[in-house]
Amino acid sequence: MKTGGTAILRRTLVRNRARLGIGTVLVCLHQVAETLVPISIGVIVDRAVATGDVFALAVWLCALALLFLVLTAAWRYGARFIVVAMQNEAHQLRMEVAHRILDPRGVRTDLRAGELLSVSTSDADRAAWIADIAPRAAAALTAAIGSAVALLLIDVPLGLAVLIGTPVILGLLQLAAPLITRRATDQQAAVARASAMATDLVSGLRPLRGIGAEVSASRRYGAASRDALGATLHTAKSSAVFAGVSMTVSALLAVGVAGFAGWFALEGRITIGELITVVGLSQFFIEPLGVLAGLPGFLALSRASADRLALVLDAEPLLPAGSDRTLDGSELSLTGVSYRSLSAVDLRVTPGELLGIVAYRPQDAEALAALLSGQVPPDRYDGELTMGGVRLSDADLAQARRALLVEPHNGDLFSGTVASNVTAGRPGATASEVQAALSASAAVDVVEAHPEGLDHDVADRGSSLSGGQRQRVALARALVAQSPVMVLHDPTTAVDAVTEHTIAGGIADLRHRGSTRAHTTILITSSPALLSVTDRVVVLDEGTVVGEGTHSQLATQDANYRQAVLR
Repeated sequence: MKTGGTAILRRTLVRNRARLGIGTVLVCLHQVAETLVPISIGVIVDRAVATGDVFALAVWLCALALLFLVLTAAWRYGARFIVVAMQNEAHQLRMEVAHRILDPRGVRTDLRAGELLSVSTSDADRAAWIADIAPRAAAALTAAIGSAVALLLIDVPLGLAVLIGTPVILGLLQLAAPLITRRATDQQAAVARASAMATDLVSGLRPLRGIGAEVSASRRYGAASRDALGATLHTAKSSAVFAGVSMTVSALLAVGVAGFAGWFALEGRITIGELITVVGLSQFFIEPLGVLAGLPGFLALSRASADRLALVLDAEPLLPAGSDRTLDGSELSLTGVSYRSLSAVDLRVTPGELLGIVAYRPQDAEALAALLSGQVPPDRYDGELTMGGVRLSDADLAQARRALLVEPHNGDLFSGTVASNVTAGRPGATASEVQAALSASAAVDVVEAHPEGLDHDVADRGSSLSGGQRQRVALARALVAQSPVMVLHDPTTAVDAVTEHTIAGGIADLRHRGSTRAHTTILITSSPALLSVTDRVVVLDEGTVVGEGTHSQLATQDANYRQAVLR
């Protein structure tokens, strides 16, 4: 269901209507009480001070004290209801965006990770401002109407000046709202791009240092940051000019009303108490009129953030919903598959097979791993990808994810412990299963290197571990999942040759010996240690299958294979 920015703001008001209704009534009561303060002072002057009536003075002072009690309590509790509604809505929007981003079916969007982070945080907070803007608008209108009515009762021309001048001022100022909205949208997009680049740089800091590209990366981020700063300054300038003009016009209207009231008092048209009331109202009136004049700017910012939220919430899923068809069997088959650099690939992997795939071009390996991951929508590739005779795109998504696991080349770890990372895909794994996976992945030394063992803390993205340790813990996590079909893409690039041989034997023993013989494993690699334990090796070049056989056969008969593998 499409929402759009306007629909998101409207929905915010509807689902928080109870709290906002109570809060709006209370803050409007506060503004009525504020309006009555200068009126009460004027009455006190005319009916008690001017007449010398002490009893009337005492009564009206008590009434004034009660009035202050009402306006204080109304503001306190009204603001509480509004703030709670606004914060709850911000949380709800953050959860909706996170749920949409983490949807197993994926989301079609061009926004990068840093931009999605900006949408789910700052944009969610700003969109929730509408829960504060609407009550503020209602309260300011209440104050403006109350002041105008009071001035009408004192003198009709003064009241008409407010009643006519207010909508004229607001209408003229509203003309600037589209400009502020555009600049706010540009600013938020620029900030999001800078956040995305910062996220990418932090996650790739070690490789950047390895190739000496820190200076170049810093320049790129500096340019993005300057763009964000420029957009922010443009937005701030527009908002500041808008606020300054609105406050100036509001003050001029108030001064004009007060000036005419003084002239009328000199002519005897109004009393001294009424003059005091008019002056008090004209001073008080500046605030609600300024609020009304400034609200279009805040509304523009809120609307711009809501529009960015809609980019995520309205995005179509990447993958189809699938069906209730069950995957019967673990035979994996690619028939005439073309995707990115792959061209009409035919490949059949039998149940229980330990298959090696050597891609002479890295882009072919990346394309194949991405395709097998099930993250590529069927409209982006040609041909058929089936498992157990069922098109992967037609299968139940949750079942397909359990049946086919692809561990990417750069597997991310999460903040927590070694144990929580290893069992992330299967929390119910037994201690013996975890130990077996750690042994097969040669990750036992990662555990034994620290006194805490499996409870050793792991920083976000595994930054507290070395590259080889991260790779082995990620491999252990994949092995613990015990998926019927598992695809490993270059799982040993960060370990030494001895460890690589240990891992090769461990994978073969854990998944293809004894009771686990039915498991299917695909190794996309050029490692001779891993390829030596496979049952069969398929060779890809120029996006298509160019050969197959055992590792020893290909190493003996194919010169290109020897050059690529036996380095």
